Amino acid sequence: MSTPKSKPSRRQCAKCPWRFDVDPNDIPNGYCATKHAALRDTITEGFGPLRIMACHETPIGHEVPCVGWLVNQLGPGNNLSLRMRVSAGQIDGNVRTMLIRFTHHRGQHE
Repeated sequence: MSTPKSKPSRRQCAKCPWRFDVDPNDIPNGYCATKHAALRDTITEGFGPLRIMACHETPIGHEVPCVGWLVNQLGPGNNLSLRMRVSAGQIDGNVRTMLIRFTHHRGQHE
């Protein structure tokens, strides 16, 4: 009997704005102050509605959550709605990051 192989971790993009070594102005399709301000809507308090920051490298209509955002919201962001969906297998939380920054969307470029 063979054991099913686990899916490899999804890696953080080279131009992810959550990385310390990336200038947010260099993200794919450019930096947008309006979209940046809208990230406040992805911070869920308690068990509120879940809004997700999509990876900048995924095509419209086939978006996947940003790896940097996921790590932040599953960790210090303490997004309970996201944690419930990952635990239920509705969102893939199997990700790897490099040089993550947790303060980026809390005033650094606002």
